[in-house]
Amino acid sequence: MKKAFWILLTVAALQSCNQPETANETATETAATSDVTGTSYGAAFEAEDVISASELQAKVEEQDSVQAVVQAEIVESCQAKGCWMDVKLDDSTTMKVTFKDYGFFVPVEDLSGRTVVFKGTAKKKMISAEARRHYAQDAGKSEAEINAITTPAEELRFVADGVIIKEE
Repeated sequence: MKKAFWILLTVAALQSCNQPETANETATETAATSDVTGTSYGAAFEAEDVISASELQAKVEEQDSVQAVVQAEIVESCQAKGCWMDVKLDDSTTMKVTFKDYGFFVPVEDLSGRTVVFKGTAKKKMISAEARRHYAQDAGKSEAEINAITTPAEELRFVADGVIIKEE
């Protein structure tokens, strides 16, 4: 009986992890901090000393990790749950932004092209091929694109404490 209980509990936990988020309970309708107006998610923060994503990229080259408030353009976001977004660094690269302690999500909709301001910590990390395939699957990539990912890669990653998606 105990074994059946643990099996059911495990199945329920795995299924809830794969279900799309229907509403983000941590979203604040509008946030107005400095000159940034939009919908905020996660911890509230003052949008002061905001730097561009390319400036952040240069700072991380000089240090192991960097705490910053960054403004960037969203390239794509998780279409399964809203648990990450990729932002443009320069013309050819992106940075994955995840959310501290998996504590909040962004909307599960096409956010590409939207401007976002986020606060947290950036750091270079080695990302396994398995994790890279998982993110590709979350983004809705084709099976061929997912299967083509076979090696780990060093990437610039950002863990955000809070996010503001600017009004269009």
